[in-house]
Amino acid sequence: LSLRFPQKLWKMLESGKFQSIWWTEGGKCVAINKDLFEVEVLGREGQQVFHTQKIKSFMRQLNAYGFTKMQRNFQRSASLPEFLAEEAAASAHSQILYYYNPSFNRAHPWLSETCKRR
Repeated sequence: LSLRFPQKLWKMLESGKFQSIWWTEGGKCVAINKDLFEVEVLGREGQQVFHTQKIKSFMRQLNAYGFTKMQRNFQRSASLPEFLAEEAAASAHSQILYYYNPSFNRAHPWLSETCKRR
């Protein structure tokens, strides 16, 4: 039995087996460490979760099922040392992608059934 994309994504998030993808914002967003996801999930030999090895194809699937990319807004400090430290932290987060879908919420698993391909 082949699961639809949203169900595969849900199972992956709930499994705890992957370090490259997790719930954020109280279970309302999906966070993906792009580089680690490419190795850990898309680069798996013989055990592919999704039918692709390319992050762009995976992102197109997210978009096709109504997920939108979210931007992280960081509050900036006035002092130069704090500002520079925050810039370093923000650049480390640049490889983290955040996706949101109102029908994909950890607290309401039954909503994922309403995620339809556009």
